[in-house]
Amino acid sequence: MKAFIQDRYGGADTLELREKPAPAPGRGEVLVRVRAVGIDRGTWHLMHGLPLLMRLGTGFRGPRQPTPGRALAGVVESVGEGGTRFAVGDEVFGTGSGSLAELVVASEGRLAGKPGSLTFAEAAAVPISAQTALQGLRNIGRVEAGQAVLVIGASGGVGSYAVQLAKAFGAEVTGVCSTGKADLVRALGADHVIDYTRSDIAEGGRRYDLVLDIAGNRPVAELRRVLTDRGALVIVGGEGGGRVLGGLERQLGAVALSPFVRHRLTMFVASENGADLETLTALVDRGAVRPAVDREFPFESAPDAVRHFESGQARGKVVVTL
Repeated sequence: MKAFIQDRYGGADTLELREKPAPAPGRGEVLVRVRAVGIDRGTWHLMHGLPLLMRLGTGFRGPRQPTPGRALAGVVESVGEGGTRFAVGDEVFGTGSGSLAELVVASEGRLAGKPGSLTFAEAAAVPISAQTALQGLRNIGRVEAGQAVLVIGASGGVGSYAVQLAKAFGAEVTGVCSTGKADLVRALGADHVIDYTRSDIAEGGRRYDLVLDIAGNRPVAELRRVLTDRGALVIVGGEGGGRVLGGLERQLGAVALSPFVRHRLTMFVASENGADLETLTALVDRGAVRPAVDREFPFESAPDAVRHFESGQARGKVVVTL
């Protein structure tokens, strides 16, 4: 089978399309013929091995998993021993390690049946980004109907889902993005849009019950100033900071401060699971959520897809199709 291989950490230029043996599914796993792959911030971090702290688990000199990618949609090719959830020919979506390949092994517990209303490309745009948004709002942020929610990074992969999900939960949503992406954020259902190139999030004195800060770098003190008295801040990833921690110090600082202030300051790492994928499928089926796919790239052009993602110009998700 063909797969993209990365022998050293770095950007799109480190990817090479090569032939490699097809994997075999183990117990509780299935082999999926990949039809589409979603590119996300986590893939970028794993490719670059940044922050350096993560190399304790991913490999010091080069990636331990040489094929990048996790989010996928495809068709079940074979089922491993003990597999009961899926059969050969089933259309599925979810996550599997090394998804930038023609075939990938995935745990049954990290897959769900592909929503019939979505193309493979749209389905591949859901798993990691939408699960992150769902868990950040529901599990960590404890969003409730009628709350005022601020989504910082509303036009990106996670943010585009966070806006839609917060609306589905009955919140009044304000999205923060750049000028060229404001129309997308409005189209996703945001009640208000803040163009961060022209306005500050604190202008007008508006306060929020929940702030979802996606891959941001604003100081925690600045974010606390826009919270209501008992508001919650959920930091989803982070950029900036040094090469060693890569902004993690901001998240850890928020968590350490939380017990001593009236606000609830939190961080989290999303979990990949089939139950949340089924929840998202139900939301897709009733029209509450729709993937915002910016561009689709053919498999051979996967390095270009990564470059487009790195450029910061994407409005929503970037997808590779096979």
